Amino acid sequence: MSGFKIAYEDDHIIVADKPAGLLVIPTPKGESNTLTSLLNRELDARGIEANAHPCHRLDRETSGLIIYAKGKKTQQAMMEEFRQHRVRKTYIAFVHGRLARKAGTIDLPIEGKRSVTKYRVTEERRDFSVVEIEPETGRTNQIRIHFKSIGHPLVGERKFAFAKDYKLKFRRAALHSQNIGFTHPVTGEQLVFTAPVPEDMAKFLETNGQKGGTA
Repeated sequence: MSGFKIAYEDDHIIVADKPAGLLVIPTPKGESNTLTSLLNRELDARGIEANAHPCHRLDRETSGLIIYAKGKKTQQAMMEEFRQHRVRKTYIAFVHGRLARKAGTIDLPIEGKRSVTKYRVTEERRDFSVVEIEPETGRTNQIRIHFKSIGHPLVGERKFAFAKDYKLKFRRAALHSQNIGFTHPVTGEQLVFTAPVPEDMAKFLETNGQKGGTA
């Protein structure tokens, strides 16, 4: 599978728009078709000697923006920006039901580590809500775990909830990395990028068009 897009590229970094279903790096099963391998094949084909290294992770099911560095030194600098919580990320998710609080913070440890997710409901449909999410920390599966913990798992969730318990069906967890903003690790420039909601999530909104009011 390919289908990724490059939202930005210079001599030091790449911001890629990852399709759902594509791994960032291989799992222990050794899948060779990953976003990292595809990017490196493209760089090789262009005669660029630097390797692309991911600076953070997105789940296989999650679509949207992810930052890569060309070379280990730039990767380390970019990862330090993440450690210092200086990278601003916004996700869009569809979650089952309507949240009692239309904006809030979920502060729930994951595997003993502090994990914080801010959210804001932007739209309510009949059976689900559209939520804008800003994770303050970056634990594995944080958004999916946190929304399950408050009784509103993501539409399409199968890892942390039973899909059969919900009327709405979707082929993946409905989560998209929509915006990312950061300071360029080499030039110091302030950069902000946006990736439009992917086709599968856009079609889901069209198909489930009954609105229950706006937030």
